[in-house]
Amino acid sequence: MSVIDEVKQRTDIVEVVSQYTTLTKAGRTFRALCPFHSEKHPSFFVYPEQQSWHCFGACNTGGDIFSFIMKKESIDFGDALRLLAQRAGVKIPSRFESEAGKDEKERLYQVNQAAAQYFQNLLLNSPSGEKAREYLAKRGLSQKTIIDFQLGFSPNSWNNLKQYLIERGYVQSELLTAGLVIEAKGEETHDRFRNKLMFPIFDIRGRITGFGARVLDDSLPKYLNSPQTLIFDKSGSLYGINLAQAAIKQQDLAVIVEGYMDVITAHQNGFNNVVASMGTSVTPKQVSALKKLTKNMALALDADAAGEEAMLRGVSYENTLDAEVMVIILPRGKDPDDIIKQDAKIWRHLLEESLPVVDYTFNMVISNLDLTTAKDKAVAADKLLPIIAEIKEPVRQAHYLQKLARLVKVSERSIEVALSRVKPSQGRPKTKESATLYPLLTNRLEEYCLALLLQHPELKQSYQGPSPEYFQNTENREIFITWQQVNDLPSLMEELDPAIRENLHSLIAKNLPSNQIEQKYANCALRLREEFLRSLEIKRGEVLALVAEAGGIDAELAKLQEQGIEVSIQLGEVFIQKARRGQHQRR
Repeated sequence: MSVIDEVKQRTDIVEVVSQYTTLTKAGRTFRALCPFHSEKHPSFFVYPEQQSWHCFGACNTGGDIFSFIMKKESIDFGDALRLLAQRAGVKIPSRFESEAGKDEKERLYQVNQAAAQYFQNLLLNSPSGEKAREYLAKRGLSQKTIIDFQLGFSPNSWNNLKQYLIERGYVQSELLTAGLVIEAKGEETHDRFRNKLMFPIFDIRGRITGFGARVLDDSLPKYLNSPQTLIFDKSGSLYGINLAQAAIKQQDLAVIVEGYMDVITAHQNGFNNVVASMGTSVTPKQVSALKKLTKNMALALDADAAGEEAMLRGVSYENTLDAEVMVIILPRGKDPDDIIKQDAKIWRHLLEESLPVVDYTFNMVISNLDLTTAKDKAVAADKLLPIIAEIKEPVRQAHYLQKLARLVKVSERSIEVALSRVKPSQGRPKTKESATLYPLLTNRLEEYCLALLLQHPELKQSYQGPSPEYFQNTENREIFITWQQVNDLPSLMEELDPAIRENLHSLIAKNLPSNQIEQKYANCALRLREEFLRSLEIKRGEVLALVAEAGGIDAELAKLQEQGIEVSIQLGEVFIQKARRGQHQRR
């Protein structure tokens, strides 16, 4: 038995979920107000026999105990496994987790926290921090804001921080590993941050992973960050996420800005759903982290700094990471910090007037073109068609095809022909999105589908592949969503939690037929979709009966009936596709 199966076997989903919301017995299920969105009438159901859950309300999603904890705690699969294993009293084998490595990371969090306390004490109480205090006062920051963000000041000395931390039991090697000191001549080290305003960078769990620092004069470089460490990865960090996560969930929107002060000023003025990308480019890792809180994101990056590439990445994230990306158009030369301090109403108006990223990209591409000339019409088509090709949703893609046809004043048919010759841009960002009992045949089908995908990486680009929700088995689902994020098997092996790697080896080693691979993969994905929809229909039918029996309100019944119609339509589509495939294969 795998460690994952053992954790499932020893975990009662009812007991775990009841710690987050009040469950009421309803037949063979338990019912509650959904812990993931606000509602007046309970639409969240837990199925003890299947050890699964489903929200039939605004979320319209479900899963097993792992997906519940990942969604509720905003953590990845590995952290969810460790949390549930600890609750269940299951020891994770040493081959899956190095205690030494875990202890080392914990020491780094601790030494960063100690350094942050040192920096903040100097800022608030030391004469040497006077210039930094004047700077923050000039920027309009309150004492509460300074404390909330744990801002600090690093003195203009070579080893004050080092001495302070060593006196508190830390050793030089730990300070080096944390990036707090730099190696000089021989074995000598000195403080990395000197005479700077300090910005501790927190992860979503409130742990300090690294620091950003700003000079207090006109010297360069203006900003300095911690180096890459065991716990700090700039490309995956979001400044302010620890303070913004609740507001992001509540408002179902994350606003992404560029600078530390943009975030701090926004929060001080009540815009608490704002985080910073810590650079001009938003990365796939950052988008994936935010996707655990919301799928709706608004980019407020300075146009001069971000440029075309950053916005085009937004298009890719929208399509490959299933995120809804908007663009906040900032006045030239202004950043969010300036705008909010000038008038918070202007910032609110800019938020309300934000554009979908594809529409913004259209505007950006055609802004310097003369669309009355054949040459510039061709330029517009060359730049915009690859973006339209990225869009997987047929109705949305058709909308932008029509828009491009109107702009360049040619027939839609001509644009469609041109689109058929265009491949979506390569190297698109992938994501990591993220029941004890599941049918044996379905699990074998999942494994067959995964084996095809792993042994034939070109299938990743197929539009006929399955969705993550089709995988009932926890390990299979985690392998699938991780594979969508990486480019090759070695990267997949590295990214996967060690507890899942054994299953990966068996999938890679499966003996598979070598002919008609794409057809087999499409058929497999279709069957998985059918199994998923049938399972969903059974659950929905049970819930509908329970709600009707309990005298549910008309709106609830109508919502469930509407969902039932949608599932029936989707099942009908599956049957039609299966029939067509059967006819094609018989020819």
